[in-house]
Amino acid sequence: MPGHSPYRLLRAAATALPLLLLAACASAGGAGAGDAGPPRPGGTLRLGLSSNPDCLDPQQVSTNAALNVGRQLVDSLTDQDPKTGAITPWLADKWTVNADSTSFTFHLKPGATFSDGTPVDASAVKTSFDGIKALGAKALLGASYLATYRSSTVVDPATVRIDFTAPSAQFLQATSTMSLGVLAPAAYRKTAEQRCQGEGLLGSGPFVFTSFKPNQEVVLAKRTGYHWGSPLWAHQGEAYLDKVDYKIVPEPGVRTGSLASGQLDAITDVQPVDEPQFAAGGGFTEPVRPNPGIVFDLHANVTRGVLADVKVRQAVSKGIDRPEVTNTVLTKNYKPATSILGSATPLYTDLSKELAYDPAGAEALLQADGWIPGADGIRVKNGQRLSASVIFSAVFNQNQSVLELIQQQLRKIGFDLQIQLHTNAETTQLQQSGNYDFLWYNVTRADPDILRQQFSTKTGNRSKLAPGNPLDAVLDRQSSTVDPAARKPAAEQAQRLIVEQAYAIPVFELTQVLALGPNAHGVGFEASSRLQLFDAWVSAA
Repeated sequence: MPGHSPYRLLRAAATALPLLLLAACASAGGAGAGDAGPPRPGGTLRLGLSSNPDCLDPQQVSTNAALNVGRQLVDSLTDQDPKTGAITPWLADKWTVNADSTSFTFHLKPGATFSDGTPVDASAVKTSFDGIKALGAKALLGASYLATYRSSTVVDPATVRIDFTAPSAQFLQATSTMSLGVLAPAAYRKTAEQRCQGEGLLGSGPFVFTSFKPNQEVVLAKRTGYHWGSPLWAHQGEAYLDKVDYKIVPEPGVRTGSLASGQLDAITDVQPVDEPQFAAGGGFTEPVRPNPGIVFDLHANVTRGVLADVKVRQAVSKGIDRPEVTNTVLTKNYKPATSILGSATPLYTDLSKELAYDPAGAEALLQADGWIPGADGIRVKNGQRLSASVIFSAVFNQNQSVLELIQQQLRKIGFDLQIQLHTNAETTQLQQSGNYDFLWYNVTRADPDILRQQFSTKTGNRSKLAPGNPLDAVLDRQSSTVDPAARKPAAEQAQRLIVEQAYAIPVFELTQVLALGPNAHGVGFEASSRLQLFDAWVSAA
């Protein structure tokens, strides 16, 4: 997570292009243009990425560009159904979890091998998990999933037990992610830096690494003989594509133009400013999927200035018109936030009533709290202006425009929101030091435990809450069992506490928006809204 989240690394651009005649939006999941008949094997998918994947090792990376590459190279112990959130078999065909979710035993399928021919056995899994833990902070996502990792034990060649020092229900979902994807033992003979560049990057996935030219392209090739894919995929056996050629094209308008001219078959990260070009006709499709996890939000440091007052934070939440944000700055592909978690997150709770736009209620709260309108319309109390700053970086093309609209909305209730743009590195430093009023960010993960990682005083504690607060206990409860029925009440209570106390103020759900040319088909999303290319194929021009 560069800074704090695995969201996209984009450059702001709005290049004017001739109107493209493209087809209406396709549904989330696998998609392709028109009725091209049955899938055909062979060919190369030329896929435009929005940023350079600085590190190809899926155990180390966190940006979307890198994850969209790494997901194709490694298999995981489990998979997660994008529709239901259920954890399903993959490399492991069954598993058991002890009563307090501190010990997980996985029974591996026979026959899977790494691209160097060595078996995917219990010893390899142990080496891989020990290797992720040894990466420390370099395993930006994996380190959080393995925060209380104790050890892995080889029970027998096909059985591995993974133990934790504290309840870790989230680990089962984490085993479905590419961040805990399994690498061959030989991969750890290379340094972390070498693996980032593709050296020794030996997975058991349906594609293998071929070449990496930084800021230009990454090329993957089909893994011959592959036959142990996830049962969730549309077909079994080898991938259809012979190659995936990722082209790094940072400028959104250039990506769109390259797709229109046939230089690319598909592109990621279609920006809201470019979406009107995908209007009608031409045989193009636009697969979309909302990101699960924490939505884009104003995360309050409750120890700072006016934000120490819960009534002020609640008034800010009431003063934000979320549908206006998505309708004005974004597009219909983006949803107003209805909880701190995105609607695609397992155990999400709909809190849309609590997040309804209510400027009159906001003004009444502030008036009763002693905040009186000043000469310039900004409220004051005991000589203090009702003002707070928000720090952000340009990781999403529309961030500044969204915050500027929120700034206008909040002025109407007498709140002065100061917008402060920083680099990713600066934002990371400020976040880690706690030197912020509001932090603007999102975090993608298809499990409600992402709330514990960001809000618990034992982990991220971005709100700077005092230990022993009610939210801590609820977050601990949801992390103590893998049973969804038992987790759901605690996960719901956590969402309610965060929204009602306005520890963070949700605004909108990030959405992955792709565009496929007429020859690209079957490009899909896995549960974390990363690309799944096993079922992708290309038709003849």
